[in-house]
Amino acid sequence: MLTIGVFDGVHRGHAQLISRAVKSAAARGVPAALMTFDPHPMEVVRPGSHPAQLTTLTRRAELAEELGVDVFCVMPFTQDFMKLTPARYVHDLLVERLHVAEVVIGDNFTFGKKAAGTVATMRELGLRFGFEVDGVKLVGEHAVTFSSTYIRACVDAGDMAAAAEALGRPHRVEGVVVHGDGRGRELGFPTANVAPPMHAAIPADGVYAGWFTVLGPGPTIGTVTPGDRAMAAISVGTNPTFSGRSRTVEAYVLDGEADLYGQHVAVDFVEHLRGMRKFDSLDALVEAMGYDVDNARKVLGA
Repeated sequence: MLTIGVFDGVHRGHAQLISRAVKSAAARGVPAALMTFDPHPMEVVRPGSHPAQLTTLTRRAELAEELGVDVFCVMPFTQDFMKLTPARYVHDLLVERLHVAEVVIGDNFTFGKKAAGTVATMRELGLRFGFEVDGVKLVGEHAVTFSSTYIRACVDAGDMAAAAEALGRPHRVEGVVVHGDGRGRELGFPTANVAPPMHAAIPADGVYAGWFTVLGPGPTIGTVTPGDRAMAAISVGTNPTFSGRSRTVEAYVLDGEADLYGQHVAVDFVEHLRGMRKFDSLDALVEAMGYDVDNARKVLGA
């Protein structure tokens, strides 16, 4: 049993596909497999056009496992792979390598050279090679179809509520904590400067309420417990009060302190609190940061 797609975000539409595949696999008594691609196909088709990435491969694998997937298969998307005809794609990959009994795909799924293969093509090839095909209509609400493109637009606009509705959870940015300028500590709000991976989907500049989680690689020194999430006020932007130029993601953990440098962490964005502003004085900035912390606590406490 196989479901195929990029699955960036593993959003509610993806979850529906995966659920169908998992249930069908259980009924047939076979493993449920998910196949995704790396790098993103757009980066190979049109180099330099890689869309913002909603989830890392590791995160996708974790979410797929939570949904009941037995096998998480990553297919390298190369120039040669891109040139496979739909028939070769199905025969060489799905039949010869994976021995599929059924393929579950979205009704907008395309595959093979120049995206010539469609759900109808897959059904024709399924009849030839002896497997079934389930083409699933993508889900949505309020006349909006849930898709990775839609969620990227929500994140880019800072609309974390809409992104979370489509994802089924808050949007997450992962990264390693690196040394920053140290200004937060000087102002009484020590922050973790999170360096995300290339192409990560970063929300619009502003201040957000969210959750902070230490993922690893080892124990921290302080009150932040690895694996447990903590309330956080998160700043995204260039620090205009200090005429900054580099765009950063900085998280202030509300009720904890730890030595986090070098740690792999996750920041889950829950709600946009305010836009990024340039303050006339440090006192005004500190006062605003105090309000941000209070507002983040209210949002997350609710």
